[in-house]
Amino acid sequence: MQLTNRKVTDEQFEQICLTNRDSKFERTSTGELIIMSPTGGETGNWNSGLTGQVWFWNQQKRLGKSFDSSTGFKLPNGATRSPDVAWIRQERWDGLTPEQKKKFIPLCPDFVIELRSPSDDLEDLRTKMREYLENGASLGWLINPQDQQVEIYRPNQLIEILDRPDTLSGEFILPEFILDLREIWD
Repeated sequence: MQLTNRKVTDEQFEQICLTNRDSKFERTSTGELIIMSPTGGETGNWNSGLTGQVWFWNQQKRLGKSFDSSTGFKLPNGATRSPDVAWIRQERWDGLTPEQKKKFIPLCPDFVIELRSPSDDLEDLRTKMREYLENGASLGWLINPQDQQVEIYRPNQLIEILDRPDTLSGEFILPEFILDLREIWD
């Protein structure tokens, strides 16, 4: 992840994203542009598996909408973020206008996963996870293959750190969802 010193407005950010469709960007709450580097094959494969597990669970339960890392969320603090995996409750999705559904989604996901790639700075990801909570997320998982740990983020609670868990529970946010992590640790 590379942070530029350039600050951009909402309109400029949208135009940069439209003009550079093959690149991935985020924007901080202060307007700084973040250029996201592509992941390697291993991380991309793991991320695809994580997204697929959430998508499959959601197809069965029909409780909301799931999103991959290409989706931009405009958080209440003004940042535009693209978690590796995101999910929002159906009633929140239904509350959006058709136009809002086509653009960066103007809300914070209820649930997020960030998968640390070798090029990611761990402290930057932790800051992002705290930002999701501060903007309304109910549950977040920071999966860190390098240290073989998962950090679980919940509102008003200390971060829980697990060493090499085989699975994670979606708790009451994603009822009956169990994420299988064994491929990442093997």
